[in-house]
Amino acid sequence: MSKIIVIPGDGIGVEVTAAAVEVLKKVDAKFSLGLEFEYRDAGGASYEKFGEPLTAETLDACKKADAVLFGAVGGKQWDSLPVDKRPEKALFGLRKGLGLFGNLRPVKVYDALIDGSPLKPELVRGCDVLIVRELVGGIYFGARCESELVDGVERAWDTEMYSVPEIERIARLAFESARKRRRKVTSVDKANVLASSRLWRRVVNEVAKNYPDVELNHLYVDAAAMALVMKPSQFDVILTNNIFGDILSDEASVIGGSIGLLPSASIGELTSFYEPIAGSAPDIAGKNLANPIGTILSAAMLLRYSLNAPAAAEAIEKAVDQTLADGYRTAEIYRDGCRKVGTKEMAAAICARL
Repeated sequence: MSKIIVIPGDGIGVEVTAAAVEVLKKVDAKFSLGLEFEYRDAGGASYEKFGEPLTAETLDACKKADAVLFGAVGGKQWDSLPVDKRPEKALFGLRKGLGLFGNLRPVKVYDALIDGSPLKPELVRGCDVLIVRELVGGIYFGARCESELVDGVERAWDTEMYSVPEIERIARLAFESARKRRRKVTSVDKANVLASSRLWRRVVNEVAKNYPDVELNHLYVDAAAMALVMKPSQFDVILTNNIFGDILSDEASVIGGSIGLLPSASIGELTSFYEPIAGSAPDIAGKNLANPIGTILSAAMLLRYSLNAPAAAEAIEKAVDQTLADGYRTAEIYRDGCRKVGTKEMAAAICARL
């Protein structure tokens, strides 16, 4: 048996995780995976029940699980809470508690949705990129000072710092991921300016020696940002640090036309964590309007990366492809001539194609 902790959270998280679990149960029946689901609260839902956005019991359950499937947290009704009680603190607590060091963000442009991209079809056709972002180091976690006086002048500073083991760990994840794809890694840094990037490049080159079957090239982050919108299909796996990965993954997320389509995985030391990137979208919560595909594809990533079930993951991905090709659309990706459906109907259509 494989234990999956399901945390619906807040807003549309409840609906999209329900859709993903429905798909997982269907694929479990087909592939005999032995999936077991346990539900826990986090975010605003947890605060309402327990007075904390993340309880020690929930974190402990996640640590013991084979994987965590997460919906979303947040909502206006909790905006006035103290910082340590805000729903978003649950995410930070889970990331730290589970040692989630690497974020995987796939960006794929579906042929059926190519006209929904803000870029010209000839630029995005065939785009299938995986961004591998280091998640617990770098400038977001370095020493900082918001205000100090030096010679009577106020200044602030943040520190970008990486160690060799941190870089080795995320680089290995990128190369291993590339082996499951098209065997090409593009490492993104700013080695012409930053000392930390020069170490990054040197260590990545050393790690690459253990993966002679994977092609490695390097790009400065400004060139990579430009290339992502000029010809995103040239990339397979993009490896980068925390701050560059934050920016590039958000840039890439718009290429496919809807963030509701995008999954993500955060790989950890104890277990791994799978969630869509769309957020809680409280304005459409409970209305059967949310696109569940990002969460369903996150479940496919869960099968591939945590349960080593690539055939089952591929079955879900193919079912999603076919459902879109057959014209099923939630409201935000709807076009004339297609079939507009809600969250539940989209999940049912994907299940029918498994």
